[in-house]
Amino acid sequence: MGNVNKLEMATLDQLKDKYIGEVGSSKRDRYEYELKLDLLGEMIKTARKQRHLTQGELGELIGVKKAQISRLENNANNVTIDTIMRVFQALKAKVSFNVELLDGELKIA
Repeated sequence: MGNVNKLEMATLDQLKDKYIGEVGSSKRDRYEYELKLDLLGEMIKTARKQRHLTQGELGELIGVKKAQISRLENNANNVTIDTIMRVFQALKAKVSFNVELLDGELKIA
């Protein structure tokens, strides 16, 4: 039997620290920000589907083209808060933002 490989256990936070960067680093902050944008896009897509709307139909409700809804669902990077609010209003969804000051820096949850 000789050599037996042992698995090392690690938490998700430990893995993110190791491979992405520690909390507070610019790389980790960018990762967390992009993750939140991805989640926002998924929330919009899920809510749209639950309302049985196509991307084109949702676009018509808020006055944008289908392509803009597609971009929003797949990459919410270049979108205004106004657009996000109009989308969720058209989807009849309640939106709430949490803003928290940590160490003198503004963090949006």
